[in-house]
Amino acid sequence: MDAFNYGLLRTDRQSFFELDWLERISAGAPSGARARCLADVRVGERSVPIWSIVVGPDDPDLPTYGLFAGVHGLERIGTHVALAFLESLFARMRWDTPLAALFEKCRLVSIPLLNPGGMLLGRRSNPSGVDLMRNAPVEADGKVPFLLGGQRISPRLPWYRGAVDEPMQPEAQAFVDFVERELTPSRAALALDVHSGFGRIDRLWFPYARTRQMFPGIDHVRRFKSLLDRSYPHHVYWIEQQSDSYTTHGDLWDYVYDRWRIQAGEEAHRSRFFIPWTLEMGSWAWVRKSPAQLFSSLGIFNPMKPHRYERILRRHMFLLEFFLRAVRNQERWSLNP
Repeated sequence: MDAFNYGLLRTDRQSFFELDWLERISAGAPSGARARCLADVRVGERSVPIWSIVVGPDDPDLPTYGLFAGVHGLERIGTHVALAFLESLFARMRWDTPLAALFEKCRLVSIPLLNPGGMLLGRRSNPSGVDLMRNAPVEADGKVPFLLGGQRISPRLPWYRGAVDEPMQPEAQAFVDFVERELTPSRAALALDVHSGFGRIDRLWFPYARTRQMFPGIDHVRRFKSLLDRSYPHHVYWIEQQSDSYTTHGDLWDYVYDRWRIQAGEEAHRSRFFIPWTLEMGSWAWVRKSPAQLFSSLGIFNPMKPHRYERILRRHMFLLEFFLRAVRNQERWSLNP
């Protein structure tokens, strides 16, 4: 099936290519991979599931790689990148014995489509109009960019945080529960959350989004960056703290990181680490080459030419694999100054 034609160009709400792709991958997962429905989201008369995938032993203390996408419903390319990686991984595990054996000592946990309702409706927000990456109970230090940093004016405007007295949205709560059950108990955890839409270059962001103060895990960030630079000296990623670009309220990764840091205590700075990364694919480059994409909400966030779509799927596969290898071999780099 042509993922470009059936995924990025569909306009009806009856078909749901990304969910079908995810469920097909889950159904054909190799031994040691498990799929679970975390929640169901209502979209009109329809109910759509939030699926998670876990690969490896049922031991959350093991080094763990978390792969996430689909937080914003318009950013379909992020979910496509994550699904293409999982599909390739599962296919290779069937014949690549060393790759399959890798999961005896580490785990991969994933939510490739966190906001299925928003993606089905063609919205950045969830069906209730809430931007999930502005929905956590986190307040930024100082002023944030108007609207972009999170607003409580109206769900009719972008970047709506939700009402101040309401609990987190079901999708956001499912995310937090999953991360705290499957990822943060690990002694060595890396997460990669795939997005698109900001700038002309591909960025790798580490926390924080809420403050310009230095991220407490900066030592491990620097070691990971050094490992990436040495391993792939010609990679394309600009690595920075997210707040170097802009600050926001309500960031989910800030929320789960700070909760992990409190729960882990002093041990967080000695024998354990957790680094959540965001891959922000620079969609402005796609728009610059095809300005007509500005007239489409999908075109602002996704490569709408088939050759660019295929190039993006190829472009980032090595990075997703690198995260997996870095987790599996974390003792070789995370403890070295």
